[in-house]
Amino acid sequence: MTDTTAVPTTLRREWAAVAAAMAFLVVGGAWLVALTLDGQGAVLLEVLADLIRLSARGIVDFADAIWIATGFASVRWLTPVAAVSAFQLWFAYRHLDANRPDGRDTPVPVHRSLGIPNLITLGRGALVAAVVGFGTLTPRPEIAWLPAVLYGAACGLDSVDGFLARRTERTTLLGAKLDMAIDTTGFFVAPVVGVLWDQLPVWYLSLSVARYLFKLGCWNRRRQGKPVFDLPPSLLRRPLAGTQMAFITFALMPIAPLSIVTPLAAVVLTASLAVFVRDSLVVAGVYRTGDM
Repeated sequence: MTDTTAVPTTLRREWAAVAAAMAFLVVGGAWLVALTLDGQGAVLLEVLADLIRLSARGIVDFADAIWIATGFASVRWLTPVAAVSAFQLWFAYRHLDANRPDGRDTPVPVHRSLGIPNLITLGRGALVAAVVGFGTLTPRPEIAWLPAVLYGAACGLDSVDGFLARRTERTTLLGAKLDMAIDTTGFFVAPVVGVLWDQLPVWYLSLSVARYLFKLGCWNRRRQGKPVFDLPPSLLRRPLAGTQMAFITFALMPIAPLSIVTPLAAVVLTASLAVFVRDSLVVAGVYRTGDM
Protein backbone atom coordinates (compact mmCIF):
# COMPACT_ATOMS: atom_id res chain seq x y z
CA MET A 1 0.00 0.00 0.00
CA THR A 2 1.36 3.42 -1.00
CA ASP A 3 2.12 5.87 1.78
CA THR A 4 0.18 8.99 0.82
CA THR A 5 2.15 11.11 3.32
CA ALA A 6 5.55 10.25 1.81
CA VAL A 7 7.41 13.35 0.61
CA PRO A 8 8.58 13.01 -3.03
CA THR A 9 12.26 13.59 -3.76
CA THR A 10 11.35 16.25 -6.31
CA LEU A 11 9.57 18.21 -3.60
CA ARG A 12 12.60 18.08 -1.31
CA ARG A 13 14.81 19.26 -4.17
CA GLU A 14 12.47 22.15 -4.89
CA TRP A 15 12.57 23.11 -1.22
CA ALA A 16 16.38 23.08 -1.39
CA ALA A 17 16.24 25.37 -4.43
CA VAL A 18 13.93 27.74 -2.56
CA ALA A 19 16.32 27.70 0.42
CA ALA A 20 19.24 28.55 -1.86
CA ALA A 21 17.26 31.37 -3.48
CA MET A 22 16.29 32.79 -0.10
CA ALA A 23 19.91 32.63 1.08
CA PHE A 24 20.96 34.51 -2.06
CA LEU A 25 18.32 37.18 -1.42
CA VAL A 26 19.35 37.56 2.22
CA VAL A 27 23.03 37.96 1.32
CA GLY A 28 22.08 40.31 -1.52
CA GLY A 29 20.03 42.40 0.88
CA ALA A 30 22.94 42.61 3.29
CA TRP A 31 25.15 43.69 0.40
CA LEU A 32 22.74 46.51 -0.48
CA VAL A 33 22.64 47.62 3.15
CA ALA A 34 26.44 47.56 3.15
CA LEU A 35 26.57 49.73 0.04
CA THR A 36 23.98 52.14 1.45
CA LEU A 37 24.99 52.45 5.10
CA ASP A 38 28.48 50.96 5.46
CA GLY A 39 30.02 52.64 2.44
CA GLN A 40 31.36 49.77 0.35
CA GLY A 41 30.27 46.15 0.29
CA ALA A 42 33.72 44.94 -0.76
CA VAL A 43 35.33 46.57 2.27
CA LEU A 44 32.82 44.84 4.53
CA LEU A 45 33.61 41.42 3.06
CA GLU A 46 37.35 42.00 3.44
CA VAL A 47 37.00 43.02 7.09
CA LEU A 48 34.76 40.06 7.89
CA ALA A 49 37.14 37.66 6.14
CA ASP A 50 40.08 39.08 8.12
CA LEU A 51 38.14 38.72 11.38
CA ILE A 52 37.34 35.08 10.59
CA ARG A 53 40.99 34.29 9.81
CA LEU A 54 42.29 36.07 12.90
CA SER A 55 39.67 34.42 15.09
CA ALA A 56 40.55 30.98 13.69
CA ARG A 57 44.24 31.57 14.50
CA GLY A 58 43.43 32.70 18.02
CA ILE A 59 44.79 36.21 17.38
CA VAL A 60 41.36 37.77 17.92
CA ASP A 61 38.90 36.33 20.41
CA PHE A 62 35.74 35.06 18.70
CA ALA A 63 33.51 37.21 20.93
CA ASP A 64 35.59 40.28 20.06
CA ALA A 65 35.30 39.44 16.38
CA ILE A 66 31.53 39.31 16.67
CA TRP A 67 31.52 42.60 18.57
CA ILE A 68 33.57 44.28 15.82
CA ALA A 69 31.38 42.79 13.09
CA THR A 70 28.21 44.14 14.66
CA GLY A 71 29.61 47.61 14.12
CA PHE A 72 28.53 47.19 10.52
CA ALA A 73 24.88 47.98 9.80
CA SER A 74 24.75 45.20 7.22
CA VAL A 75 25.77 42.58 9.79
CA ARG A 76 23.20 43.83 12.28
CA TRP A 77 20.54 43.69 9.56
CA LEU A 78 21.66 40.27 8.33
CA THR A 79 21.61 38.46 11.68
CA PRO A 80 17.87 38.62 12.53
CA VAL A 81 16.88 38.33 8.87
CA ALA A 82 18.86 35.11 8.51
CA ALA A 83 17.34 33.76 11.74
CA VAL A 84 13.73 34.44 10.66
CA SER A 85 14.42 33.09 7.16
CA ALA A 86 15.92 29.92 8.60
CA PHE A 87 12.87 29.43 10.81
CA GLN A 88 10.51 29.80 7.86
CA LEU A 89 12.49 27.33 5.77
CA TRP A 90 12.61 24.85 8.64
CA PHE A 91 8.85 25.23 9.15
CA ALA A 92 8.19 24.59 5.46
CA TYR A 93 10.49 21.55 5.40
CA ARG A 94 8.91 20.12 8.52
CA HIS A 95 5.46 20.29 6.93
CA LEU A 96 6.29 19.18 3.38
CA ASP A 97 4.13 16.10 3.95
CA ALA A 98 1.16 18.50 4.22
CA ASN A 99 1.64 19.64 0.61
CA ARG A 100 -1.67 18.05 -0.36
CA PRO A 101 -5.38 18.83 -0.19
CA ASP A 102 -7.30 18.05 2.97
CA GLY A 103 -7.81 14.28 2.84
CA ARG A 104 -10.07 13.73 5.81
CA ASP A 105 -12.50 11.71 3.70
CA THR A 106 -10.05 9.89 1.42
CA PRO A 107 -6.22 9.73 1.55
CA VAL A 108 -4.63 12.22 -0.86
CA PRO A 109 -0.99 11.88 -1.99
CA VAL A 110 1.53 14.66 -1.49
CA HIS A 111 2.06 16.94 -4.51
CA ARG A 112 5.41 16.55 -6.25
CA SER A 113 5.98 20.31 -6.42
CA LEU A 114 5.27 23.25 -4.16
CA GLY A 115 3.15 25.02 -6.75
CA ILE A 116 3.00 28.72 -7.57
CA PRO A 117 0.72 29.65 -4.62
CA ASN A 118 3.10 28.18 -2.03
CA LEU A 119 6.08 29.80 -3.74
CA ILE A 120 4.33 33.16 -3.50
CA THR A 121 3.63 32.51 0.19
CA LEU A 122 7.31 31.75 0.77
CA GLY A 123 8.13 34.95 -1.12
CA ARG A 124 5.90 36.79 1.34
CA GLY A 125 7.93 35.17 4.09
CA ALA A 126 11.15 36.53 2.59
CA LEU A 127 9.68 40.05 2.58
CA VAL A 128 8.57 39.72 6.21
CA ALA A 129 12.01 38.41 7.19
CA ALA A 130 13.65 41.41 5.52
CA VAL A 131 11.57 43.77 7.66
CA VAL A 132 12.90 42.48 10.99
CA GLY A 133 16.47 43.51 10.18
CA PHE A 134 15.57 47.18 10.22
CA GLY A 135 14.79 46.96 13.91
CA THR A 136 18.55 46.77 14.53
CA LEU A 137 19.25 49.92 12.51
CA THR A 138 18.84 53.60 13.27
CA PRO A 139 16.20 55.24 11.06
CA ARG A 140 17.85 57.18 8.25
CA PRO A 141 16.40 58.83 5.14
CA GLU A 142 17.97 56.19 2.88
CA ILE A 143 16.02 53.35 4.52
CA ALA A 144 13.07 55.15 6.12
CA TRP A 145 10.48 53.81 3.67
CA LEU A 146 11.80 50.26 3.31
CA PRO A 147 9.97 48.61 6.27
CA ALA A 148 6.62 49.98 5.08
CA VAL A 149 7.28 49.03 1.45
CA LEU A 150 8.46 45.50 2.27
CA TYR A 151 5.70 44.75 4.77
CA GLY A 152 3.08 46.38 2.55
CA ALA A 153 4.18 44.20 -0.37
CA ALA A 154 3.96 41.08 1.80
CA CYS A 155 0.44 42.07 2.86
CA GLY A 156 -0.57 42.82 -0.71
CA LEU A 157 0.47 39.34 -1.80
CA ASP A 158 -1.54 37.79 1.04
CA SER A 159 -4.67 37.59 -1.09
CA VAL A 160 -2.80 36.64 -4.26
CA ASP A 161 -1.52 33.26 -3.08
CA GLY A 162 -4.94 32.22 -1.80
CA PHE A 163 -6.67 33.37 -4.99
CA LEU A 164 -4.24 31.45 -7.19
CA ALA A 165 -4.52 28.36 -5.00
CA ARG A 166 -8.29 28.32 -5.42
CA ARG A 167 -8.14 29.25 -9.10
CA THR A 168 -5.64 26.51 -9.97
CA GLU A 169 -7.13 24.00 -7.51
CA ARG A 170 -3.88 23.84 -5.54
CA THR A 171 -5.20 24.57 -2.05
CA THR A 172 -3.09 22.54 0.36
CA LEU A 173 -2.70 22.00 4.07
CA LEU A 174 0.89 23.23 3.71
CA GLY A 175 -0.32 26.46 2.14
CA ALA A 176 -2.70 27.09 5.04
CA LYS A 177 0.06 26.38 7.59
CA LEU A 178 2.57 28.62 5.80
CA ASP A 179 0.04 31.41 5.42
CA MET A 180 -0.80 31.37 9.12
CA ALA A 181 2.86 31.13 10.20
CA ILE A 182 3.97 34.02 7.99
CA ASP A 183 1.02 36.19 8.99
CA THR A 184 1.81 35.55 12.65
CA THR A 185 5.50 36.32 12.10
CA GLY A 186 4.60 39.53 10.30
CA PHE A 187 2.26 40.61 13.10
CA PHE A 188 5.21 40.17 15.46
CA VAL A 189 8.24 41.59 13.64
CA ALA A 190 6.61 44.58 11.92
CA PRO A 191 5.19 46.11 15.14
CA VAL A 192 8.53 45.50 16.88
CA VAL A 193 10.28 47.53 14.17
CA GLY A 194 7.59 50.20 14.50
CA VAL A 195 8.15 50.43 18.26
CA LEU A 196 11.95 50.51 17.93
CA TRP A 197 11.65 53.29 15.35
CA ASP A 198 9.22 55.23 17.59
CA GLN A 199 6.43 54.91 15.04
CA LEU A 200 4.14 52.73 17.19
CA PRO A 201 3.31 52.84 20.92
CA VAL A 202 4.90 50.00 22.86
CA TRP A 203 1.55 48.72 24.14
CA TYR A 204 0.62 47.80 20.57
CA LEU A 205 2.93 44.80 20.97
CA SER A 206 0.17 43.22 23.04
CA LEU A 207 -1.30 42.16 19.67
CA SER A 208 1.77 40.00 19.04
CA VAL A 209 1.71 38.66 22.59
CA ALA A 210 -1.98 37.76 22.31
CA ARG A 211 -1.39 35.59 19.25
CA TYR A 212 1.28 33.54 20.96
CA LEU A 213 -0.68 33.31 24.21
CA PHE A 214 -3.61 31.92 22.24
CA LYS A 215 -1.39 29.26 20.65
CA LEU A 216 0.22 28.50 24.01
CA GLY A 217 -3.20 28.09 25.60
CA CYS A 218 -4.32 25.61 22.92
CA TRP A 219 -1.08 23.64 23.32
CA ASN A 220 -1.46 23.56 27.10
CA ARG A 221 -5.02 22.23 26.88
CA ARG A 222 -3.88 19.42 24.54
CA ARG A 223 -0.99 18.62 26.89
CA GLN A 224 -3.42 18.29 29.78
CA GLY A 225 -5.72 16.07 27.74
CA LYS A 226 -8.45 18.69 27.60
CA PRO A 227 -10.51 19.20 24.44
CA VAL A 228 -9.65 22.04 22.07
CA PHE A 229 -12.79 22.98 20.19
CA ASP A 230 -12.63 24.12 16.57
CA LEU A 231 -13.12 27.77 15.78
CA PRO A 232 -16.22 28.36 13.65
CA PRO A 233 -16.12 30.46 10.47
CA SER A 234 -16.06 34.14 11.37
CA LEU A 235 -17.07 37.23 9.44
CA LEU A 236 -14.73 39.33 11.59
CA ARG A 237 -11.45 37.42 11.81
CA ARG A 238 -10.16 37.92 8.26
CA PRO A 239 -11.31 41.55 7.83
CA LEU A 240 -9.71 42.45 11.16
CA ALA A 241 -6.44 40.83 10.09
CA GLY A 242 -6.53 42.84 6.86
CA THR A 243 -7.23 46.00 8.83
CA GLN A 244 -4.27 45.29 11.10
CA MET A 245 -2.00 44.75 8.09
CA ALA A 246 -3.11 48.02 6.49
CA PHE A 247 -2.70 49.91 9.75
CA ILE A 248 0.78 48.53 10.48
CA THR A 249 1.88 49.40 6.94
CA PHE A 250 0.60 52.95 7.44
CA ALA A 251 2.25 53.24 10.85
CA LEU A 252 5.63 52.19 9.40
CA MET A 253 5.53 55.04 6.89
CA PRO A 254 7.84 57.88 7.93
CA ILE A 255 5.11 60.42 7.12
CA ALA A 256 2.66 58.89 9.62
CA PRO A 257 2.52 61.16 12.71
CA LEU A 258 2.38 59.43 16.08
CA SER A 259 -0.46 61.76 17.08
CA ILE A 260 -2.66 59.99 14.51
CA VAL A 261 -1.13 56.52 14.78
CA THR A 262 -1.67 56.22 18.55
CA PRO A 263 -5.48 56.66 18.64
CA LEU A 264 -5.86 54.48 15.54
CA ALA A 265 -3.73 51.81 17.22
CA ALA A 266 -6.03 51.84 20.24
CA VAL A 267 -9.12 51.30 18.06
CA VAL A 268 -7.81 48.45 15.90
CA LEU A 269 -6.01 46.79 18.81
CA THR A 270 -9.10 46.76 21.01
CA ALA A 271 -11.17 45.09 18.30
CA SER A 272 -8.53 42.43 17.65
CA LEU A 273 -7.98 41.67 21.33
CA ALA A 274 -11.73 41.27 21.79
CA VAL A 275 -11.77 38.64 19.02
CA PHE A 276 -8.82 36.85 20.65
CA VAL A 277 -10.68 36.70 23.95
CA ARG A 278 -13.78 35.35 22.23
CA ASP A 279 -11.77 32.73 20.31
CA SER A 280 -10.01 31.66 23.51
CA LEU A 281 -13.37 31.08 25.17
CA VAL A 282 -14.58 29.12 22.13
CA VAL A 283 -11.62 26.71 22.00
CA ALA A 284 -12.00 26.16 25.75
CA GLY A 285 -15.67 25.30 25.32
CA VAL A 286 -16.81 28.16 27.55
CA TYR A 287 -18.41 30.09 24.71
CA ARG A 288 -20.64 27.97 22.49
CA THR A 289 -20.57 28.53 18.74
CA GLY A 290 -24.32 28.64 18.77
CA ASP A 291 -24.10 31.73 20.97
CA MET A 292 -22.13 33.66 18.34
